[in-house]
Parts: sequence; C-alpha cells; structure tokens
Amino acid sequence: MTTMTESAVGAVREFKMPDVGEGLTEAEILKWYVQPGDTVTDGQVVCEVETAKAAVELPIPYDGVVRALHVPEGTTVDVGTVIIAVDTGGGTAAGPAPETAPADQAGAPEPEQPPARQPVLVGYGVATSATRRRPRKGAPADRTPAASAPAASGGQAPAALRAELNGGAPARPATAGRPLAKPPVRKLAKDLGVDLTTVVPSGPDGVITREDVHAAVAPPASPEPDLAAGRAPAAAPAPVAYDAARETRVPVKGVRKATAAAMVGSAFTAPHVTEFVTVDVTRTMKLVEELKRDKEFEGLRVSPLLLVAKALLVAIRRHPDINASWDEAAQEIVLKHYVNLGIAAATPRGLIVPNIKDADAKTLPELARSLAELVATAREGKTSPAAMRGGTVTITNVGVFGVDTGTPILNPGESAILAVGAIKPQPWVHKGKVKPRQVTTLALSFDHRLVDGELGSRVLADVAAVLEQPKRLITWA
Repeated sequence: MTTMTESAVGAVREFKMPDVGEGLTEAEILKWYVQPGDTVTDGQVVCEVETAKAAVELPIPYDGVVRALHVPEGTTVDVGTVIIAVDTGGGTAAGPAPETAPADQAGAPEPEQPPARQPVLVGYGVATSATRRRPRKGAPADRTPAASAPAASGGQAPAALRAELNGGAPARPATAGRPLAKPPVRKLAKDLGVDLTTVVPSGPDGVITREDVHAAVAPPASPEPDLAAGRAPAAAPAPVAYDAARETRVPVKGVRKATAAAMVGSAFTAPHVTEFVTVDVTRTMKLVEELKRDKEFEGLRVSPLLLVAKALLVAIRRHPDINASWDEAAQEIVLKHYVNLGIAAATPRGLIVPNIKDADAKTLPELARSLAELVATAREGKTSPAAMRGGTVTITNVGVFGVDTGTPILNPGESAILAVGAIKPQPWVHKGKVKPRQVTTLALSFDHRLVDGELGSRVLADVAAVLEQPKRLITWA
C-alpha cells in the first residue's frame, strides 16, 4: 500500500492505525476531531479510538492539511489500516485523496518512502522502514475471482483460494512444526481435549484463537442423509431472525468484548475458590465519618471502600504469598513485592479494572487521592491501557448496587479478588446483647493453584478483623 504520494501540491502522507496498547489488533473510530481541509500540527489529537482496553485520543505525527478521512466514525479497523491522509507539502489545493494500489497488482515494486513515525500511546516510537508489510501466511490478497491469478503465478490461483471459489472449505495454512497459538490458548485446548493440529486458525499469520478452539469442540450439525448421493449434505447455516421492534442487538466489541474473553479465559484457566465472612463494620463506619472531618483529608472523598482497600493491603503485608501470579509457560509461581491494587469500575463502555500502582507504599491520604483520581478517570472514559496493566490483586464493590455479596471471577494474571457487599443495619449479638449494627459480607476468590485454603482464609479473616477493629490499621500496618 502506498504510504506517501508526491504530487505537484506536495507530499501526502497516509497515517495508519497504530497499536495503542500492547499487542492490540484492532480499534474503533469513535470520533473525528478534524475534517478534510483542516490544518493539523505534529502532536495534535485528530480522533478518539476505542480499543479492547480503553478509549484513547490519537495524535497525528505530521504538520499539514487533512486531505481525506478514510474511515468513518463507528467503524472498527485493523491495526495498520490507513485512516487519514495529510498533505505535508504545504499545498492547499483541494483534490481527491491519493489512490492506493490494489492489493492484487503484484509485481509492481513499492516506491521508496521516507520513514514515518508511528505513534504508540504517548509520543512516538522508532521510525518504520519503507519495506512492504509481509503478507499473512496462506491468506490471498483478494477473495474475488478477478484476483485469483497473480502475475507471477502463471494464471494459477493458490490452492486455498481455488478450493474456496469452488465452494469448498478454505485450506488450512501450512505451518512448519507445532501450530501457532498463545500459551493460554494451548492450555484451553488441552483442557477441552482439542488437538491443535486439527484446528483451522483464523488469527493473523495463522495464529489459532480461543474462538477457533471452541469451534473445534462445537457439536456438528446432523443433517438428513442424502441417500441419492450416498452421503450427508453440508448443513446450511440457519439465518438469524429476530423481531426488530421487540429486540435490539448490540455488537460485542471494544472493552466489553475484551472483558468477556478475559473472564471466560480466567474461569476456565484458574481453579477458583471463594470464601465468605460476615463482619460488623460499625466502628469502620464511625471512622469514615471522623476522617471526613480530619484536615488531612480535606478535599478528599472518604468512603468505606478506602478503608476496605487499606485493610486488604494490611492483610497482604501480613501474608505476602497471596500477592502472586501463576506462570503457566514457565511452571513457576511469581511472588510480587509490590501491590498494584485494581478497582473494578463499571463504565458506559463496560467493566474495566484500572489499578493503583504501588498502593502498598501509600499513606491513607495518598491512597484516598489515588482512588478518587482512578474513579474519576474511569467515569470519564479516559483510562489508559497502561493504567489497566500490571494489577496484582483486585477489589470489586458490588455493595454500591445494594447486593449483599457475590463470587467474583479473578482478573487474569492475578491470584485474588475481594468482593465487598452492601453495608446495612442488621441485628447483631454485641457484648451479649442483640443490637442493630452496621454489617457487611466479604467474599474472597483466589486461585487454588497457588493459594491454599489456609492462606486464603487467613487473608480474609485479617481483612474482617481490621474492619471490625480499625485500630488494627495502626498496630498491624
């Protein structure tokens, strides 16, 4: 694909969708901030995109005039797709956007191009080379009959394309050695009893995805036998029909798609164990009210979640082995000497889990400030991918919805997650008498591969003890 075109007007550069996270493959254009004819400068934000991790504002790395927007709002495109053309030569004449060479015009050499900076999340990485991107293995440039005869093939279409054009199933790309798949996908295939050598990959460069593995174990359709032909005909997929007046279908994409995949992967990879404890938090609620009047917390929002977070950090300090992760590929338990505390946040784009870096090293006022910033950023939809990486343990506060408790699913890569239920007055035996007390239920889920029942129980008991007697924050911390 032509990435820059020299013309009488100037140099037109085509800006491609970058990988704004680590290993992301696609993003959706949420909003364009510029239109053709607008002048842009290096570093100016030109659009907002949503990836599987967050919504991110995308800067342009050129000075110039916008010639064309190649992707409309609401469209999801692969990383590397041209999304905008900018005239960087100083020309102002209006004209059509530069044409790109068709993918099936083989044999034409790619023109020399000066290196262009490709943005990452903030700033820009190293210059990209002017060489053409290596085509995907086994993937034809075009699936139309007109593209089935490349110039260098002597008029013979690739076998995979010929089979597909004749109505057959596309051939599986040839790979040398073991099939291409990430470790979690290999683990999933092993758990489901799927031989990866029999799976047809759908990912880039012939990589097998989770969906491919699940498709391999899906029960095949059972059509009526074709007695005349002596075989069973291929089952035609049933059309999806629904009443548009009574049903609404929402595409699964972006954050919600990534969350669904992560939760399925976590549920089928880590053996979950959940324990519960009901605790009297009357003294904690009194402490919350006292801290609200404390000058050290002036301007900060003090909530029960703040003290729950501090109680969990104290429990982790007393039992550091729970702050770990399981490395399946290396068959090792990775003990973390820091706590990146994740806070599950419900946003209009779905559930996200940003984390407070080095939360264990923060004072209570610092923790309150970090918690407020995390929540505000999440509500605005501005949480960056970096803020959601590297979490070690998570808190999910289901009590804000009036829910007593739940059985939370581990955030992938973590060994424990604490669910906090609603805090409400209940009859409670206190000092030998039944009195109304502020009570809540905590639930701790943990990965039983590296956290046994004793360790999980001790951590949960410590959290409950701190919330019941908050003065232990001083003696235990």
